[in-house]
Amino acid sequence: MNLILFGPPAAGKGTQAKRLVETRNMVQLSTGDMLRAAIASGSELGKRVEGVMQRGELVTDEIVIALIEDRLPEAEAAGGAIFDGFPRTVAQARALDTMLRGRGGGIDLVLRLKVDDEALTRRIAGRFAESGRPDDNPDSFRVRLDAYNAQTAPLIPYYLAAGKLVEIDGMGSVDTVAAAIDGALAGL
Repeated sequence: MNLILFGPPAAGKGTQAKRLVETRNMVQLSTGDMLRAAIASGSELGKRVEGVMQRGELVTDEIVIALIEDRLPEAEAAGGAIFDGFPRTVAQARALDTMLRGRGGGIDLVLRLKVDDEALTRRIAGRFAESGRPDDNPDSFRVRLDAYNAQTAPLIPYYLAAGKLVEIDGMGSVDTVAAAIDGALAGL
């Protein structure tokens, strides 16, 4: 089973993906985690993306798609992937569809976590105060949120037309959101 967790930064995608990894033994493919790991490694890729992420901009499709493609065999061996933070654009969605079809698979369900932008801004300010993660500072977060709204929102009609989109109220408690996700997955 291949799932996409879709929603703006700080919507709770990572929290819900980790729960699905624990309960369903799937592999979480978080582009944010992969990019932060590349930065921490000091690799050439990490150096290239560090400045982009600190400014709150989106990393190029080429880099993100290559990261995902490298991890697909691991996800296939586990029985499925949870795509977290990917795809972000229609071009990335098409590239993912092509990659998965070439491997005999596809996306089974897209779970869209619907949240309030102002509540997210407050959430990220608190997270930044606790963790100090550079890409969580309130200024770069606003850039990321604006980029999401402009570039990623077109994925809604793309996946709606494919009959794969399920909307989940992401403003509830972690357990309430988890129960809604489990309900959506029960329908597969």
